[in-house]
Amino acid sequence: MKNTKPFFLLIFIAAFLSSCSILKTAPYDQYSFQKTIEIKIDANHLIEKAENSYQENISEIQELKSEIAKIVEYEKYRPNNEITYKMWLLIANKDKNLLAGFLKRWEEKGKLSSFFITEAKGQITEAFDLLLQYESKKEPATKNQLLELLSNN
Repeated sequence: MKNTKPFFLLIFIAAFLSSCSILKTAPYDQYSFQKTIEIKIDANHLIEKAENSYQENISEIQELKSEIAKIVEYEKYRPNNEITYKMWLLIANKDKNLLAGFLKRWEEKGKLSSFFITEAKGQITEAFDLLLQYESKKEPATKNQLLELLSNN
C-alpha cells in the first residue's frame, strides 16, 4: 500500500481553506444591487437641491435617510458581506465626508454653495459606483479599491 499521508494532508488543507470565512465573499445579490442604484439616484437628485433650504427638502431627506438605514440593516445580516456592510456604514456615517456627512453639513448650514455641492457629489457618486461595481462583479480589483477607501476613512 502506497503512502497516503500526502493525499489526506492535501484534502485536509483544501477543506480547511474552503471553510475559512475570511476567504469567502457574499455572492451577487439583486436586491442589494437594485437598492444601491435607487439610493444613488435619489441621493444625486437630492444633492442637486442643496443650494436650496434644507427645510424645503426635509421630507425627501428623511425618506433617503430611512432608505439608507434599511439597506444598512439588510447588509448587516448577509453572510460573508463584511466589505459591503462597512461601506454602507461609511456612507451612513454623519461624521465622514460621504452622503450622511453631506446631509449633516446641509442641515447645519441651511444651504450649500454650488462649488461644495459639485465636489461632494463627485466623491459620493464615486463611492456609490465602487460599491455597485463590487456588488455586480465581486472582482479582487474592485474589492481592493473599496478596502482602500474604507481604510482611508
